[in-house]
Amino acid sequence: MRKSLWQLCILFFAMLVYPAYSLAAPKMTAKAWLLMDTVSNQVLASRNADMKMTSGTASKLMTACLVFDALKDGKTGLEQEVVISEKVLQAVSNGPSMFLQQDQTVTVQELLQGLLVHGADDAAQALALTVSGDERKFVELMNHEAGRIGMKSTHFVHPYGSPGKQGYSTPADLAVLSGHIIRNYQAYYDYFSVREITHNRIKMRNPNRLLWLDAAVDGLMATNSAGEGHTLVASAKRQSVSGERRMLAIVTGLSSEQASAQEGLKLLNWGFQDFDMIRLFRKGQPVSSPVVWKGSSGEVDIGFEEDTYLSVPKGKASRLRSVLVRQDPLIAPIDEGTRIGILKVMIDDKVIAELPVVALEQINVASFLGRLWDTICLWFK
Repeated sequence: MRKSLWQLCILFFAMLVYPAYSLAAPKMTAKAWLLMDTVSNQVLASRNADMKMTSGTASKLMTACLVFDALKDGKTGLEQEVVISEKVLQAVSNGPSMFLQQDQTVTVQELLQGLLVHGADDAAQALALTVSGDERKFVELMNHEAGRIGMKSTHFVHPYGSPGKQGYSTPADLAVLSGHIIRNYQAYYDYFSVREITHNRIKMRNPNRLLWLDAAVDGLMATNSAGEGHTLVASAKRQSVSGERRMLAIVTGLSSEQASAQEGLKLLNWGFQDFDMIRLFRKGQPVSSPVVWKGSSGEVDIGFEEDTYLSVPKGKASRLRSVLVRQDPLIAPIDEGTRIGILKVMIDDKVIAELPVVALEQINVASFLGRLWDTICLWFK
């Protein structure tokens, strides 16, 4: 299909969002923090979200993503047995461990539990070698996937992010990665909510204390890095009149698990209590029907391929307004799903979201005479 310059250049992101309409965030002591509504993909508030941090948390979450992909593709299985090699034991640092032993046999499921519940470095390394057979190749996959899903300031050097390596990430990229996990790996997401596991008769507790403090919290990961402090990536879901809501809180640079839990819970509660989720449009509901030139139809319905939600500060929903921006003229053919424009959503004069709008139907080219007539009309337009 021949596409206009506008169709080629328009947003290649599912959604562009701005910090939510001005609303006082809770007082925070974390060096950096971020609160995200994962249903609407909005960052509601943040501080130092682009601050460079060690890649430990991001590395373990990305390792989990690649293992999830391997499970979905049938390249490995939860019951597949893995023999622990010397390569696994030589590579690990002094971080959290499952205390794996050389030549010990464990399953992929046991390693996943060790990684996602306890954050075990040796489990991450063993899983990386199981998936790719080579650490270097696995790290290449990690960095490729980071770029593909939109992590802009992350570089991986190891499956578990050893402090001695030069890997890095940011709270903003952690939010991108966590949102990706929540949306795409629900079949395996329950692993993040397990509070405790036992391996080799050793009990290992999940360092995410919010799993004990708030029943709505169901993941993702808490870590501790030498010289940087504790990092918590926590998600919670609650029901509302508009459907299921899910918030993601990220805090880093704190002195203890308890401090991380308190800060994370503060953010999550603020998000649920001070923001309302509204459904802007239903799937397939036309937003507009602009004119199409040289087409089998004179107009095209445009809208969204999925239900579209937005979080707004309480009491502000009545002040929402939207502006549709598109590049005219629209010329056939237009494929169903082609991005046509951007719907800018504002509260007063502040833009809080930019949503790509797509064609909801196929518009084929008109007959020769129809195209000729529209060509003449366009000369005088």
